[in-house]
Amino acid sequence: MAENFDRPVSSRIENIRNMDPDQRRSAVCAAAGLTDDDSAIIAGRDVLPMTLANGMIENVIGKFELPFAVATNFLVNGKEYLVPMVVEEPSIVAAASYMAKLARDGGGFTAGATQPLMRAQIQVLGVSDPEGARFRLLEQADALIEMANSRDKVLIGLGGGCKSIEVHTFPDTPVGPMVVMHILVDVRDAMGANTVNSMAEMLAPEVEKITGGQVRLRILSNLADLRLVRAKVELEPKVFNTKTLDGEKVVRGMVEACTLAVIDPYRAATHNKGVLNGIDPVVVATGNDWRAIEAGAHAYAARSGTYSSLTRWEMSTAGKLVGTIEVPMALGLVGGATKTHPAAQAALRMLKVASAGELGQVIAAVGLAQNMAAIRALATEGIQRGHMTLHARNIAILAGAEGPDVDRIAKAMAAAGDVSVDKAKSLLGSD
Repeated sequence: MAENFDRPVSSRIENIRNMDPDQRRSAVCAAAGLTDDDSAIIAGRDVLPMTLANGMIENVIGKFELPFAVATNFLVNGKEYLVPMVVEEPSIVAAASYMAKLARDGGGFTAGATQPLMRAQIQVLGVSDPEGARFRLLEQADALIEMANSRDKVLIGLGGGCKSIEVHTFPDTPVGPMVVMHILVDVRDAMGANTVNSMAEMLAPEVEKITGGQVRLRILSNLADLRLVRAKVELEPKVFNTKTLDGEKVVRGMVEACTLAVIDPYRAATHNKGVLNGIDPVVVATGNDWRAIEAGAHAYAARSGTYSSLTRWEMSTAGKLVGTIEVPMALGLVGGATKTHPAAQAALRMLKVASAGELGQVIAAVGLAQNMAAIRALATEGIQRGHMTLHARNIAILAGAEGPDVDRIAKAMAAAGDVSVDKAKSLLGSD
């Protein structure tokens, strides 16, 4: 990643929606201080040579591309961010950018992160005294931590390493009594899977000696409940005023929509999918593991025993709409695709984040913005109207529109309130 962390002048790029892709890319690269090489990489001009792709995963036969976009207007902890997003679904980037625009007038988003602690589990079977085994492991905790930290001197030098252990017992399972030891590891700016897995495997023989059992699984947990990011936004109801609706009524509807997601898992699943509509594209763009993020987010949403919303939308005593999110965020700036994929490296240079924790805070703000857009739409015209308007370009292309006709037909369908292939074909046929 580039060493230049000068902030872009502003994440507010006027008229970006009406630019063509080349103009947008030039404007974004200029604002972010990116080079011509970065611009070419973002444009996707043979960004991933076949030799590099073949080295990343197995059985490579080709490459699969997705649109690379940028969300504008984000202000997080007083800093400007141009946010790279890789996603195929219409409306996501526009919605997040618009909500960020509304938020920035009130100071934008505030965010924070806990220490980057990941956990690995060491499963022990064949133990007749699980509570006794637990005590024996805890008595040897310092020695186990020291042994784990002998595995990675570089990580220790950076201030990371194994910090503590936990021991959980399950006296009655279908396979007999079970003891599960967790190692809690500060992985710094790595995602941490390889680090904690290696430590767990190293400790397994010693755990067997201490417990008298047999170690089976030695693997990280993607429920990174000690590696959390949080974001918050506060807005005056008047920013939601429309020609036909008062902002206070819109805000009331947003709070009511969130309440259903808090109490009902059927609604929460769709609600949280909307949150991840904002989170996943940034995770993908930066070369991180979006499957791990998804798994952790959904598991965290069910930590109370009932699946619930990852966000909360409330009214403060001052009459403001207050939105908050708390979610596990196991991200890395070192290792994996973040260091091998040229587009991921360019995306990180665009963001100019100095740590994985900072990246997580920005991503949490994007997830909160996307969720705000979704429940605002639900509280006003409904989700489908705005989504289909933005989906109109896809429909126009499907009907055979090319070049300038794509936007022209899309706008005509949106104005007519009929976004369909038949309508697009009729508009093309009338030319």
